[in-house]
Amino acid sequence: MNSSDTVAPENGLREALADAARRVEQTLDDVLPKPHGLHGRVHEAMRYATFAGGKRLRPFLVLESAKLFGVTGTVALRTAAAIEVLHTYSLVHDDLPCMDDDDLRRGRPTAHKAFDEATAVLAGDGLLTIAFEILARPETHPSAEVRCLLAQRLAEAAGSNGMIGGQMIDMRAPDSAFGAGEVVLLQRLKTGQLFEFACEAGPILAQAGSEHQERLRSYARDMGLVFQITDDLLDVTSTAEKTGKAVGKDEEAGKATLVSILGVEGARSEAATVAGRAISALAPYGSKAAALKDLLPFMLTRDS
Repeated sequence: MNSSDTVAPENGLREALADAARRVEQTLDDVLPKPHGLHGRVHEAMRYATFAGGKRLRPFLVLESAKLFGVTGTVALRTAAAIEVLHTYSLVHDDLPCMDDDDLRRGRPTAHKAFDEATAVLAGDGLLTIAFEILARPETHPSAEVRCLLAQRLAEAAGSNGMIGGQMIDMRAPDSAFGAGEVVLLQRLKTGQLFEFACEAGPILAQAGSEHQERLRSYARDMGLVFQITDDLLDVTSTAEKTGKAVGKDEEAGKATLVSILGVEGARSEAATVAGRAISALAPYGSKAAALKDLLPFMLTRDS
């Protein structure tokens, strides 16, 4: 394989990510309330957190999984916006002093630093709530059954047996002697569950068979683990300037990660193995899944 073979897919993926981010941000601007009234400060904080940049990876997964089944336009974009505002709520709350106590997010002050802690809590609550308002509206899908299923699956992914459960385990991590199994569980719940929802949103929107949901959920499970391993690698090997957030915090807090358990090279090897498995899960979709496949090598080599 020559260098042009490897560079072109990465460039194409970067363009696809940028295009998806642009279209989703237009939708986010439409669905998020503009600051108004005596309560306008919370709207300002919601928009500050949401429009802080980022790759918009979860919305990208929604759009690409929907595209596999011919679902495009408003239906896919609103679903993508819903998961992004919910993800943003989780970041706002994770950054609070009572959680991870971070001052920097995506290269600028976190919401509680830019505003105050109480406003950040309310902004997070507002973002969480509006995610389900977006999904519930008929503009998101003509079928009430589909809208209900989307809301149900997002609630499960974000709830106490999903992302919130993973955050609870993460809070216990510094005082626990976690092995690889516990670390993988933590990561699958805290990070992976939203990836799983994003990927199965496509077949849900298309009202495709449950086998497609399971196949894309399997892909997302492995892709999410690759994402987390590479994120943990960046925490050890990168800088705050490159990542846009504090680094070295896991080691400082004494948290076990696959990097601390397997070592840097062992973690890289594990990530490559899992990435190959994720790509294999997409085989039935052929070239239609090219962007989802290209995402894995992109993650393995990312530096931010």
